[in-house]
Amino acid sequence: MPRTAKGEGLGSQLLRSDLVLIAAALIASGLGALLVHSATRADSGSAYLVRHLLNLGIGGLLALVVVRLDRATLRALAPFVYLAGVLGLVLVLTPLGAEVNGSRSWIRLPGGFSLQPSELAKVGLCVALPMLLAPAAERRQRPRVREILLAGAVTAVPVLLVMAQPDLGSALVLVALALGVLVVSGASWPWLAGIVAAVAGAVTAAFTTPLLSPYQRDRLTAFLDPSADPLGIGYQTQQVRRAIAGGGWGGQGLHEGELTSSGAIPFQETDFVFSVAGEELGFVGAAFVVVLLALVVGRIALAGMRSEDPFVRLVCWAVAAWFAVQSVENIGMNLGLLPVTGLPLPFLSYGGSSMFACWTALGVVVAVSREPARTGRRRETGYQSVTLWSGR
Repeated sequence: MPRTAKGEGLGSQLLRSDLVLIAAALIASGLGALLVHSATRADSGSAYLVRHLLNLGIGGLLALVVVRLDRATLRALAPFVYLAGVLGLVLVLTPLGAEVNGSRSWIRLPGGFSLQPSELAKVGLCVALPMLLAPAAERRQRPRVREILLAGAVTAVPVLLVMAQPDLGSALVLVALALGVLVVSGASWPWLAGIVAAVAGAVTAAFTTPLLSPYQRDRLTAFLDPSADPLGIGYQTQQVRRAIAGGGWGGQGLHEGELTSSGAIPFQETDFVFSVAGEELGFVGAAFVVVLLALVVGRIALAGMRSEDPFVRLVCWAVAAWFAVQSVENIGMNLGLLPVTGLPLPFLSYGGSSMFACWTALGVVVAVSREPARTGRRRETGYQSVTLWSGR
């Protein structure tokens, strides 16, 4: 008698998953390890490389744990994941939180490690909003006013807590994620227009009030005029552009980048890891990074399009919106097209919280979009035997 999906092994579950998506994420994470090592080896040897690979291993284990769960279980766990993210954001604002570069976004852990709860909040919102909005699609209706207002409140809580840190970049990612879910859920355009207007007002208020720290305000000023802070963030952004431009078509070679090897770019292993690819691997290598991330986002969105389950569709589009917006913002700030917001490049940047969140979200996508296991049972009909297949 064939085994059911509940009794099947992890290998069988993965074989029924999107192997292209998993391979693209693994290649991106592996390439990120090489770029992080190149950016840090002059000052720290292999320390950052080892930590990056450790973060990747833990992130992979988290993904494997999540992959074992089925859709119903993930849907039931959604409120708890969301509440865990909100609790983490609250703890950041207590004495447990630590301030880095003008933003109180971290919780220090024993052993020199730290946790950024805003990354967990992204995962929580990716499952909480679909849980709230999927019932309307299951009724073949647009979301009701009550459901939209509830989704707005669920989004506003982590957004306001993140803004209190303040972390404008993560707040914008959370809003974009929520907006993507609402669009796919079929929410009417007046609601969407109202959300966009509210976001524009909030961003304007952030720029015109003391909400942002002086460090973050300097980042925005340097984007508009890099010469305004030639010894601070303006210097950093100019060096990033020089590194990318110096790579040419084929790059200067791995570990051979002039600015990367000299340590001339602060935080290059996190915010500006894309500049390592640009300088050392050239336009070809940088384009390969873009293609990898586009492939990850595209495969996730495709999984959502293919699914007839509204919860699966909304989860996939939530994660796709998150990865897409964050990738565009990170690469844009490296190229000088967007202001520096401190957002990491998914799967490539150094940082445990980002790596854990990205791989957990990928595990959620694989778990909900995986093809159902099939069990066969034989029915005798007259002179022939017919095998019926049904998905769990």
